[in-house]
Amino acid sequence: MSSPEFAAQRAALADVVAIPVTPFAEDGSVDRDAFRALLRRLLDAGIRTLTPGGNTGEFHSLAPGERRLVVELTVDEAGDRATVLAGVGHDLPTAVASARHAEALGARMVMVHQPVHPYVSEAGWVAYHRAVAEAVPGLGVVPYVRDARLPGARLAELADGCPNVIGVKYAVPDAARFAAFARDAGLERFVWVAGLAETYAPAYFGAGATGFTSGLVNVAPALSLTMLEALRAGDHPAAMRVWERIRRFEELRAAHGSADNVAVVKEALAVLGLCRADVRPPSTPPDGEARAEVAAIVAGWSR
Repeated sequence: MSSPEFAAQRAALADVVAIPVTPFAEDGSVDRDAFRALLRRLLDAGIRTLTPGGNTGEFHSLAPGERRLVVELTVDEAGDRATVLAGVGHDLPTAVASARHAEALGARMVMVHQPVHPYVSEAGWVAYHRAVAEAVPGLGVVPYVRDARLPGARLAELADGCPNVIGVKYAVPDAARFAAFARDAGLERFVWVAGLAETYAPAYFGAGATGFTSGLVNVAPALSLTMLEALRAGDHPAAMRVWERIRRFEELRAAHGSADNVAVVKEALAVLGLCRADVRPPSTPPDGEARAEVAAIVAGWSR
């Protein structure tokens, strides 16, 4: 059963959940002005949910101060125009401190990254998320599930003790597994966000998702919003027409085990003159052939 005090947060998850890139200046620092401009572009396009500190924002390559900075800038730029779902993670004390920092700034929710640890037990997963959720009981908490082995019953166990766990970003590339996981955890109990973006959104909406994340939205917000409108209307053919338009771009992002996930988005933004294409190690820029293809795709979208 959903908590009335989290109704606005639940509604914000049932939407295009934008993951802004983190642009870098020539000296390698976070380009604050470019970041703000990219956020304003998203807001002006109609995006109403922002996740600073997501994987498309290169969360794992940002220094602690930079992770705090992107949340600060996003909350300030969003104002009352959008809900901020701040990404938190790493070791447990850092995740808790980051969640409290986001709360103090005025963020309404936190997305808890899948724990980066070689030995994650089911009970340990629950304990990790419980500690974060209990530290910020007034915020909506959204686990980012990337582990296909995690059973839905463990999510239900977490939410039994933490009613502020209100949604799930599910990013296991298996629609049948998602359908089972959601039903085992409680289909109506949580807001289900398709965490693998537009290419998986039609299939996941068919299994119960009501929102999807997007990195593509940095480049072409109108395409993401058009897909959402079609999915909300139950117009599968219209959603798949958008899918066809974005397919190659997303295939380029998924190439080499998704090594180019962020680099392709930033290359497209550079083509548009919106930020530099720089990414940080362990990511690398796309090769020349991919860069040319990105430029052609972006030009096609503008026609």
